[in-house]
Amino acid sequence: MIRLLFAASIAIHDFLRRWMPTNVIRDLIRTRQGLKWGVPAMLLAAPYFAAAYWLTTLLANGAQGWLNLLVLLCVWSGFKMLWLGPISIVLLFAGPRPRVRRPTPGTATGG
Repeated sequence: MIRLLFAASIAIHDFLRRWMPTNVIRDLIRTRQGLKWGVPAMLLAAPYFAAAYWLTTLLANGAQGWLNLLVLLCVWSGFKMLWLGPISIVLLFAGPRPRVRRPTPGTATGG
């Protein structure tokens, strides 16, 4: 039973990672060449928040209750887009991380 739940959660995670727009944009921006697009990508948060506001007005006027899930999804995606800018700036100015050479097993140095 646990194995089935674990496999299902992995499949759902893989699907969301590959096909949901905010995850695709986040993956593209987190590359070294895409870091410069982090701040303009913050502008994509506005449509998500606008959709969340529109859905909340629909809910206030008596729409179906399941639209609350879409409001939550829009707000989550909006905040995800907002965080892309500051994170990409930090990663852009941090530069590439230096690689640390680790000794291979069996080649210990010492005296």
